[in-house]
Amino acid sequence: MTFLRRLLANLFNLTIAPVLALVLIFEEWGWEPLARLMERLAKLPLWARMEAFIARLPPYGALVVFFVPALLLLPVKLLALYWISRGHAVLGVAVVLAAKMLGTAAVARLFALTQPALMRLAWFARLYGRWKLWKDALIARVKNSPVWRATAASARALRSSARSMLQWIRGRIG
Repeated sequence: MTFLRRLLANLFNLTIAPVLALVLIFEEWGWEPLARLMERLAKLPLWARMEAFIARLPPYGALVVFFVPALLLLPVKLLALYWISRGHAVLGVAVVLAAKMLGTAAVARLFALTQPALMRLAWFARLYGRWKLWKDALIARVKNSPVWRATAASARALRSSARSMLQWIRGRIG
């Protein structure tokens, strides 16, 4: 590897990779529960027909539908950035977080519906496989870091203390 390439890789690993890993961990944490929540909507007749239509799409139609949430949420995120720039930081951050959760929920459900069609695209299947390996390795590296392990241990201890305190309060009240 050339010196410049090593330098850029190290710079990426020290700056962008940890932030990206945290975003990916947040998405992974919410992916399954949000997908299940969206799946409940399939009990509504109109929603079920829409999902059936999406599941039957050909590969490139599925690809277009898969990217719809990102396109629809872009103006919302830009509006949030505008609010932040105008001094409404709490409102802007709340909108960004809400958009992120809504987008994750939509993408999780759409991926479940379109994955079979998308995997018929050789280039998509190849890129998805590479992406998945890279993402899993990045998340594993962050989760194995001393900072993550210490934070996770502190969070477990805090949850345990909170449970003990709640049990103590229940014992005093009940």
